Amino acid sequence: MVRNELHASSHESTGSATVRRPVRTCVGCKERVSAADLLRVVVRRSEGGAESSESVIVPDTDRRLPGRGAWLHLDVKCLDNAERRRAFGRALRAHGTVDTSAVATFVEGVASEERSQEHEDQGDRAVPVEKNRQQH
Repeated sequence: MVRNELHASSHESTGSATVRRPVRTCVGCKERVSAADLLRVVVRRSEGGAESSESVIVPDTDRRLPGRGAWLHLDVKCLDNAERRRAFGRALRAHGTVDTSAVATFVEGVASEERSQEHEDQGDRAVPVEKNRQQH
Protein backbone atom coordinates (compact mmCIF):
# COMPACT_ATOMS: atom_id res chain seq x y z
CA MET A 1 0.00 0.00 0.00
CA VAL A 2 1.32 3.40 -0.94
CA ARG A 3 1.07 5.96 1.81
CA ASN A 4 1.07 9.61 0.97
CA GLU A 5 1.48 12.51 3.28
CA LEU A 6 0.27 16.01 2.66
CA HIS A 7 2.98 18.64 2.54
CA ALA A 8 2.01 22.26 2.55
CA SER A 9 3.21 24.14 -0.47
CA SER A 10 4.83 27.54 -0.32
CA HIS A 11 1.44 29.07 -1.15
CA GLU A 12 -0.24 27.78 2.01
CA SER A 13 -1.45 31.25 3.03
CA THR A 14 -3.23 31.71 -0.32
CA GLY A 15 -5.15 28.45 0.07
CA SER A 16 -3.82 26.76 -3.05
CA ALA A 17 -3.58 22.97 -3.35
CA THR A 18 -1.19 20.91 -1.24
CA VAL A 19 1.32 18.44 -2.63
CA ARG A 20 1.14 14.71 -1.88
CA ARG A 21 4.44 12.88 -1.57
CA PRO A 22 4.97 9.18 -0.88
CA VAL A 23 6.15 8.35 2.64
CA ARG A 24 8.29 5.29 3.38
CA THR A 25 9.84 3.78 6.50
CA CYS A 26 13.60 3.26 6.80
CA VAL A 27 14.31 -0.38 7.69
CA GLY A 28 17.30 0.72 9.78
CA CYS A 29 15.86 3.37 12.09
CA LYS A 30 12.12 2.87 11.41
CA GLU A 31 11.68 6.60 10.79
CA ARG A 32 8.94 7.60 8.35
CA VAL A 33 10.16 10.16 5.83
CA SER A 34 9.60 11.18 2.24
CA ALA A 35 10.59 8.49 -0.25
CA ALA A 36 12.83 11.04 -1.96
CA ASP A 37 15.12 10.99 1.11
CA LEU A 38 15.59 7.20 1.09
CA LEU A 39 17.39 4.61 -1.02
CA ARG A 40 15.31 1.74 -2.40
CA VAL A 41 16.92 -1.69 -2.26
CA VAL A 42 15.71 -4.93 -3.84
CA VAL A 43 16.67 -8.58 -3.59
CA ARG A 44 18.32 -10.55 -6.38
CA ARG A 45 19.10 -14.26 -6.35
CA SER A 46 22.76 -15.15 -6.17
CA GLU A 47 24.47 -16.36 -9.35
CA GLY A 48 24.93 -19.77 -7.69
CA GLY A 49 21.73 -21.11 -9.22
CA ALA A 50 18.92 -23.03 -7.58
CA GLU A 51 21.16 -24.83 -5.07
CA SER A 52 22.28 -21.53 -3.53
CA SER A 53 20.03 -20.05 -0.87
CA GLU A 54 21.90 -16.74 -0.75
CA SER A 55 20.15 -13.56 -1.83
CA VAL A 56 21.96 -10.39 -2.84
CA ILE A 57 20.53 -7.02 -1.86
CA VAL A 58 21.26 -4.35 -4.48
CA PRO A 59 20.60 -0.59 -4.51
CA ASP A 60 17.84 0.57 -6.85
CA THR A 61 18.82 4.18 -7.48
CA ASP A 62 16.35 4.61 -10.36
CA ARG A 63 13.55 2.95 -8.32
CA ARG A 64 12.57 0.85 -11.31
CA LEU A 65 13.85 -2.66 -10.57
CA PRO A 66 11.12 -5.28 -10.33
CA GLY A 67 10.24 -6.94 -7.07
CA ARG A 68 9.58 -6.06 -3.50
CA GLY A 69 11.62 -3.12 -2.23
CA ALA A 70 12.83 -1.90 1.14
CA TRP A 71 13.85 1.65 1.98
CA LEU A 72 16.98 2.85 3.76
CA HIS A 73 18.58 6.16 4.70
CA LEU A 74 21.92 6.82 3.04
CA ASP A 75 23.53 6.51 6.47
CA VAL A 76 25.97 3.85 7.66
CA LYS A 77 24.24 3.75 11.08
CA CYS A 78 20.89 2.84 9.51
CA LEU A 79 22.60 0.17 7.39
CA ASP A 80 24.30 -1.31 10.47
CA ASN A 81 21.01 -1.32 12.40
CA ALA A 82 19.19 -3.04 9.54
CA GLU A 83 21.90 -5.70 9.24
CA ARG A 84 22.05 -6.27 12.99
CA ARG A 85 18.26 -6.65 13.26
CA ARG A 86 18.09 -8.75 10.06
CA ALA A 87 15.53 -6.29 8.74
CA PHE A 88 16.37 -6.79 5.05
CA GLY A 89 15.37 -10.46 5.07
CA ARG A 90 12.03 -9.69 6.71
CA ALA A 91 11.21 -6.59 4.67
CA LEU A 92 12.09 -8.21 1.37
CA ARG A 93 10.77 -11.66 2.33
CA ALA A 94 14.10 -13.21 1.41
CA HIS A 95 14.86 -16.74 2.60
CA GLY A 96 18.32 -17.94 3.52
CA THR A 97 21.35 -15.71 3.91
CA VAL A 98 21.34 -12.13 2.67
CA ASP A 99 24.41 -10.46 1.15
CA THR A 100 24.31 -6.69 1.71
CA SER A 101 27.82 -5.91 0.44
CA ALA A 102 26.58 -4.06 -2.67
CA VAL A 103 24.37 -1.78 -0.56
CA ALA A 104 27.16 -1.27 2.01
CA THR A 105 29.59 -0.25 -0.74
CA PHE A 106 27.05 2.18 -2.19
CA VAL A 107 26.14 3.77 1.18
CA GLU A 108 29.77 4.06 2.28
CA GLY A 109 30.67 5.63 -1.07
CA VAL A 110 27.94 8.24 -0.71
CA ALA A 111 28.97 8.92 2.91
CA SER A 112 32.64 9.36 1.96
CA GLU A 113 31.68 11.74 -0.88
CA GLU A 114 29.65 13.82 1.57
CA ARG A 115 32.53 13.89 4.07
CA SER A 116 35.03 14.95 1.40
CA GLN A 117 32.64 17.66 0.20
CA GLU A 118 32.25 18.96 3.76
CA HIS A 119 36.04 18.88 4.18
CA GLU A 120 36.52 20.91 0.98
CA ASP A 121 33.90 23.43 2.12
CA GLN A 122 35.60 23.82 5.50
CA GLY A 123 39.05 24.01 3.92
CA ASP A 124 38.32 27.49 2.59
CA ARG A 125 37.39 28.80 6.03
CA ALA A 126 39.93 26.95 8.16
CA VAL A 127 43.14 28.80 8.93
CA PRO A 128 46.05 26.70 10.17
CA VAL A 129 47.27 27.48 13.67
CA GLU A 130 50.84 27.87 12.46
CA LYS A 131 49.93 30.83 10.26
CA ASN A 132 48.36 32.63 13.19
CA ARG A 133 51.39 32.36 15.43
CA GLN A 134 53.71 35.31 15.53
CA GLN A 135 57.32 34.80 14.64
CA HIS A 136 59.78 35.92 17.39
